[in-house]
Amino acid sequence: MGSGLITLIVLAVIVFYLIALFNKLVSLKNRYQNAFAQIDVQLKRRYDLIPNLVETAKAYMAHESKTLEAVIEARNVASKQLQTASSNPADANAITGLGHAETQLGGALGRLNVTMEAYPDLKANQNMMQLSEELTSTENKVSFARQAMNDAATEYNTARQSFPANFLAGFFGHTQDMALLEFEDHQAIQAAPKVSF
Repeated sequence: MGSGLITLIVLAVIVFYLIALFNKLVSLKNRYQNAFAQIDVQLKRRYDLIPNLVETAKAYMAHESKTLEAVIEARNVASKQLQTASSNPADANAITGLGHAETQLGGALGRLNVTMEAYPDLKANQNMMQLSEELTSTENKVSFARQAMNDAATEYNTARQSFPANFLAGFFGHTQDMALLEFEDHQAIQAAPKVSF
């Protein structure tokens, strides 16, 4: 009777461990998907602001149509990539494609900002100032949402790859890592400002 009880206790511990592992992986996957939903909201807001920014700039930048068209084209590509990623946030290729599209959009917006410097009347336009402020605020929200999403992905990946979960996760349908959303931020890779006294 004693060895049967020990066997029963060991089996109960194993079952409870498997249930806890399954629930942890589901919880972490749901956290990742929620984090993606948050970045989805911020990116859509960003994409909605860009056409207004371009329309306002058009009146002042008649000779810069290629720059404006490049921004709209990059926005449209990024928006399409976001739709693809939204349909399956666990698809690493879709998340990587979104990251590349966002990098292209960031570059196009950077070129637009540089071009706008040559138009002081545009920079002083109240509508342009408000749109630029909203876009900057949204960029900050995108950064925070992206960080939360990447943190959730890292936590999920760590749990899935840890021993013994790495052997058992596949049985529960957790067969692949969640992708990190990475933007190649060319503006952030600048030399620190030099201060002289």
